[in-house]
Amino acid sequence: MVTAKVWVLKKHFDGFPKTSDFDLKEIELPNLKDGELLLESVFLSVDPYMRPYSQRDMKEGDIMIGTQVARIVESKNSAFAVGAFVLGNKGWRTHFISDGKDLQLLPSSWPESLPRSLALGTVGMPGLTAYFGLLKVCKVKPGETVLVNAAAGAVGSVVGQLAKIWSCKVVGCAGSDDKVAYLKKIGFDEAFNYKTVKSLDEALRKASPDGYDCFFDNVGGEFASVAINQMKKYGRIAVCGAISQYNDTVPQKGPYVQIPMIFKELQMEGFIVSRWKNQWEEGLQALLKWVVEGKMKYQEQVTEGFENMPMAFIGMLKGENLGKAVVKM
Repeated sequence: MVTAKVWVLKKHFDGFPKTSDFDLKEIELPNLKDGELLLESVFLSVDPYMRPYSQRDMKEGDIMIGTQVARIVESKNSAFAVGAFVLGNKGWRTHFISDGKDLQLLPSSWPESLPRSLALGTVGMPGLTAYFGLLKVCKVKPGETVLVNAAAGAVGSVVGQLAKIWSCKVVGCAGSDDKVAYLKKIGFDEAFNYKTVKSLDEALRKASPDGYDCFFDNVGGEFASVAINQMKKYGRIAVCGAISQYNDTVPQKGPYVQIPMIFKELQMEGFIVSRWKNQWEEGLQALLKWVVEGKMKYQEQVTEGFENMPMAFIGMLKGENLGKAVVKM
């Protein structure tokens, strides 16, 4: 008999999440049946989407949603060997039982030298979000200028590097000087700290006087309202996230986007990466290849200890992470 620890949503978030909104509990897991596996989480992900999705999809008392890299510790399923590593979507748990249908084995080509936590970031859902957002929504072309905000985060840092791989000029913004230095280190052509510039409009104009062909928006709010006015004619905007608004208790108001969209004939499209689920393997293999070749750099903010899941989640929402935020068991 195995005892699993789980984090549950004790109270729906009111504004910014607090540690008191979570509760750590223990669950006794039953013995395995034929066809089942016992898994132990090794790395767990904390992501911005958990904030709005918890409000939409969860009840108080539910186990917090999320993804993990887990190791198989016992198997009664011939398709899964003990010791193999998989990607699961079982929420904030130390251990869980599965029949294997909802698990994804890490690619067989995964090098031993790469941390498996990358399957939660650069070679995982955030990396795929960048890949398909640029490829399918922005339809980016060589020589174009790409703008990305929250550029030092798990998605934004991959967006910028992919755009460089695809021969674009890339402008990124982030919320600290250290993050701006990191963006320049990984190849961004221009980068600035949006918290310290006197005028966001002037900073964007200085970074690319001719405007922007593509805007990969992770933030929404005021930044998006300013940036949309600097799009080139026929520009494309991929709306990936709205982290500036997730913790608002009162909805933000305008300005509104219709006039620049009409006069510049812009395309603006929201997306969720699961739309291209049947093409994920293509994206993962490409991302893994670029990481192995050194064309794609990665950075992780690793928090030690399952007991620190809420702290890691809250820190990520505050922008304390550089690169992908993960928790190591």
